[in-house]
Amino acid sequence: MPEPGQEIGLAGTLDETHDPMRSTWVSSAVSHPDFPIQNLPLGIFSTADKSAGPGVAIGDRILDLAGVAHLLPAPFTDALGHSTLNALLSRSPADRRFLRRSLSHLLSSAEKRCEVEPFLHDAASCDPHLPFAPGDYTDFYAGIHHARSVGRQLRPDNPLLPNYKWMPIAYHGRASSVRVSGQQVRRPSGQHRPGGASSPLFAPSDRLDFELELGLWIAQGNDLGVPIPIDRAGDQIAGLSLLNDWSARDLQVWEYQPLGPFLAKSFHTSVSPWVVTAEALAPFRMAQPARGPQDPPPLPHLHHERDQSRGAFRIQLEAFLSSALMRDLGHPPLCITRVCASNLYWTAAQMVAHHSSNGCNLRPGDLLGTGTISGPDRSSCGSLIELTRGGADPITLPTGEERRFLHDGDEVTLAGCAIADGYVSIGLGICTGRIVP
Repeated sequence: MPEPGQEIGLAGTLDETHDPMRSTWVSSAVSHPDFPIQNLPLGIFSTADKSAGPGVAIGDRILDLAGVAHLLPAPFTDALGHSTLNALLSRSPADRRFLRRSLSHLLSSAEKRCEVEPFLHDAASCDPHLPFAPGDYTDFYAGIHHARSVGRQLRPDNPLLPNYKWMPIAYHGRASSVRVSGQQVRRPSGQHRPGGASSPLFAPSDRLDFELELGLWIAQGNDLGVPIPIDRAGDQIAGLSLLNDWSARDLQVWEYQPLGPFLAKSFHTSVSPWVVTAEALAPFRMAQPARGPQDPPPLPHLHHERDQSRGAFRIQLEAFLSSALMRDLGHPPLCITRVCASNLYWTAAQMVAHHSSNGCNLRPGDLLGTGTISGPDRSSCGSLIELTRGGADPITLPTGEERRFLHDGDEVTLAGCAIADGYVSIGLGICTGRIVP
């Protein structure tokens, strides 16, 4: 067991918790595709006889952290009684690493089994909750392949605006409509102007889309007027979740000029319930892909060598679609895209540094979306507007149904897995949402 307050190093440091040979007495965690002992993601859950509180996913079980508070370091005790992770993950990077090492020790030590096992719950019998209470939500546009593809449809002669390669572009989202995975997504209504019409109408969206993203949760934040420097911006990321930025494309194209998205995106944002911590992701860091020879170098407030060498993630992402008819006939969800998170043009640290560069204060539990993550070809498109080329080229489901955009009853599931040679793969769980009228 590590000593309280022990300094372990930077957020990317490897330690015994990443050891591929580390085993656990929780049998379902052995070879679990998402939650082996090398992961230990944090979330908020409740049971029929337990109110919402923090837990750790391990195999197909959830460890109640409040229940084992007496076995954990004293500095964390106060935060374990909360119904969000805001207080727990707002601690320093050294404290967060210490908590991870302590939990790994409890779940790998046979001597601790009798003390810990009574506080394990069957995940299937638990209800997930939103992991943080986000005070603010900002959605970036850092997937350059998505930006080019959608830009060609909206502005054929100028798909990437001049500022795109100089700074991480973003819009201010709506924190109040962020919801945990599994909740229904009600089809939004709004103004849109059908092709050829001289005036708009107000009606339910008929071009409803998903967007495959990662969510970045802010740990400590910064004071108003005090920017976060790029060399410390990575430590401000407590962890990652999957994020689906549901989008009504017909509303979006009518409203986005001159101030960007508004009602087309503020009606619902889904996030997965488990936060895979920055510490768990240390083995899955990689160099940020090199920019094109004609691309400008990042300005000084966005450039740091360590971030360029370790700022991207080896995370494979997938999106699945199932229709009501597919489910009725017993068809499994159809995988419609696979893409690597390294296709982002800007790193997570660059997003944090730029967001705060004007003195904007980020707060614990704030949520940043990366923007849609797409690759260079159709098989790696992170949204239907790209996959179907704006609806002109529909995809065909196993039932023979066609999809240009989402129908009522359709369900989208996002999944992700971090993979690196020599290490045990860890998953992000799933993020699902079903469209209702």
